[in-house]
Amino acid sequence: MQTPVILIVEDEDVTRLNLVSLFEAEGYQVLEAIDGDEMHEQLSTTTVDLVVMDINLPGKNGLILARELRQKENIALVFLTGRDNDVDRILGLEIGADDYITKPFNPRELTIRARNLLSRTTNQVTKDEEDEDSDGILRFNGWQLDENSRCLLSPKGESRRLPKGEYRALRLMLDSPGKIFSREQLIKHMTGRELRPNDRTVDVTIRRIRKHFESDVDSPELISTIHGEGYRFIGKLDK
Repeated sequence: MQTPVILIVEDEDVTRLNLVSLFEAEGYQVLEAIDGDEMHEQLSTTTVDLVVMDINLPGKNGLILARELRQKENIALVFLTGRDNDVDRILGLEIGADDYITKPFNPRELTIRARNLLSRTTNQVTKDEEDEDSDGILRFNGWQLDENSRCLLSPKGESRRLPKGEYRALRLMLDSPGKIFSREQLIKHMTGRELRPNDRTVDVTIRRIRKHFESDVDSPELISTIHGEGYRFIGKLDK
């Protein structure tokens, strides 16, 4: 398995360099960013497994950046911040952070939490990559999902590469057409973590998947909401 990559988003130089040294000593590949612009630049060029981010940042704060991060990928996210009030903690977790640690922090506790989080999320990635080793294309209602490239091909021939979260959710439902998947099952499959109170990650992901299908006016409803239970694929999977 490849060495996990951790991105530190912290504008305070001493803290950032200490975190880089701490995680490098644990054997991780570590990248740095001081604000949102540098974070997005790093993410555009490198596959990152975990983001450790402060909330108080120049420009966009960490809460805004976390929303932007969740809209694109389901990368593991830990807030490491001096803001220790309950409102920020709850808001951070609602946005989709996997953990929230306040400063000053115990370095050993931080590395243990990061290792446990990476263990859950990278194991999920490895399973998906093993699944993608098979040479196959899933066909349904005129659409095609390429298991190797994560590309979704519309009936009109338009192709778009799905973020990992969207791919994992759609692939899970395509594997069992008609089966109802709860939000707990979906987020576990998508991210490797448990569903948190008021966590809307699954709903946002399903909404984004539906938008792909809605771009083709002739496509029927393919993902149904089962109120109080979850979601299920109701299209027709070609054999």
